[in-house]
Amino acid sequence: MKSKYPFDPSIKHHVFVAIGLAVWVFVFLYFTEPLDVSEFTAEEKLLYMPLYGVFTSLCYLMTLPFQYWLYRKQKLKWSIVSELLQFLFLVVLGFIITRSIYYYIVIDQHPNAYTVGYFATAIYLPGILTVFPIIAIGRWSFGKYKDKKLEDQKIEIQGTGNFESIRLLLNDLICIQSSDNYVEITYKEDGDLKKQLIRNKLVDVEIARPELIRTHRSFLINPYHFKQWRTGNRKVNVVLSSDIEVPVSKTFQPMVEQAVNSTTG
Repeated sequence: MKSKYPFDPSIKHHVFVAIGLAVWVFVFLYFTEPLDVSEFTAEEKLLYMPLYGVFTSLCYLMTLPFQYWLYRKQKLKWSIVSELLQFLFLVVLGFIITRSIYYYIVIDQHPNAYTVGYFATAIYLPGILTVFPIIAIGRWSFGKYKDKKLEDQKIEIQGTGNFESIRLLLNDLICIQSSDNYVEITYKEDGDLKKQLIRNKLVDVEIARPELIRTHRSFLINPYHFKQWRTGNRKVNVVLSSDIEVPVSKTFQPMVEQAVNSTTG
C-alpha cells in the first residue's frame, strides 16, 4: 500500500480533472436520469444538472489544499495510501456539499426530503461509484504523463560494465567522487540522500557530463547544489545540499567560482 503511485502536483492538470468531472456529472445525470431526475422538466434539468456538475468539480478543487499538505508532509512522495486518503477526504467533503445542495437548494427543505441515511446509500454512493473512474483515470493519466516527462529528462551515467549505469535527473545529482576504479555518485531520490558505486573513471564521466564541474582531482560537483564557501586552515571547500562538503583545489577554484556565479547569479 506504500508503493509509489503516479502523481502530478500541477494545479493546471487538476483543474482539467475538475472540468472533466463537471461535464461527466452533467452528461450522466441528464441522459441516464437516475432516481427522480426524470421528474424534472427540461428547464429544471438544465438548471440543476449543471449545478451538480459545477459543485462536484468545486468540491474536487477544494480537496487540493489537503492533497498538497499531505504531499509536503510525506516529503514530496505519493503512494497508494496517499491516493486513498485523498479520495476518502473527497468522499466526505462531497457528501456534505451534495447533501446541502439537495436539501437547501433543490427541494428547499421540503418535509418529504430523503433522510440522510437514504441519501447516503441510495443516491450519494451510486454517484461516487459513477464519478470515481473519471477521477481515478484522470489523476493516474496525468501522473503517468508527468513520470514519463521526468524519465525523458533524465541523464545516464554509464559504467564500464554491461549493466552498470544510473539514470537520474541532473538536478538530483549532487557530486561524484573518485574511488579507485569506481566513482561514487551522491544524489537525491524522492528527497532521500543516496549513493551508488559505478565502475568508471572520473575523467570519463567529466567528458560525458560537461555540466559537472571539477573541484579537485577526486571530485566533480553539480553547481546547482552549491550552498556556500567554507575556508579554514588555508583550505577551501564548497558546501553542497545535505551539508556535503567537497574540497576545492587552487587549480580548479577559478572555474568553480565562475560556474557557481553563473548558476546562482
